[in-house]
Amino acid sequence: MRLIAVVGPSGAGKDTLMALACATDPAIRAARRVITRPADAGGEDFEGVSEEIFAARVAAGDFALHWRAHGLGYGIPAAELAGDGTVLFNASRAVLVQAADLVPGLRVVVVTAPAAVLAARLADRAREDTADQAARLARAEFALPEGLDVVTVCNDASPAEGLTRFMAALQPERV
Repeated sequence: MRLIAVVGPSGAGKDTLMALACATDPAIRAARRVITRPADAGGEDFEGVSEEIFAARVAAGDFALHWRAHGLGYGIPAAELAGDGTVLFNASRAVLVQAADLVPGLRVVVVTAPAAVLAARLADRAREDTADQAARLARAEFALPEGLDVVTVCNDASPAEGLTRFMAALQPERV
């Protein structure tokens, strides 16, 4: 099995590219996250839980990785990181050092887009109010921990072009 962390600013299209990659290649799958957000909030396929259930699952050791961001709890169940093929997981940059310790040779794919594209996508999805969208945009530029295997994908074109770039970034050997 090969694990790949996918990170990037809100609105960059991480979930879209991950879903397209999984639909394109049956050897690729995405780990389903647990999030303290209502299950009908839209976006990626995730398990929505209450803060209480999330805390209980953290205490029980259910998650290989967990973190807090944007006022929410996020967890990757350990069972989601098992099996054959390539497993993509949508992660926070704050958990990358822990993920690299857990997964030697971890590849990190940073999906990004220009600020105007990010702003338009956040507005279109209408999941947050304008203040929350502005806060997410302010965090769009971020530093990654040193020493990771990182490749960046600019997702500023069509979904097909974004997928081509993303699939190239997943390759063990890249030019």
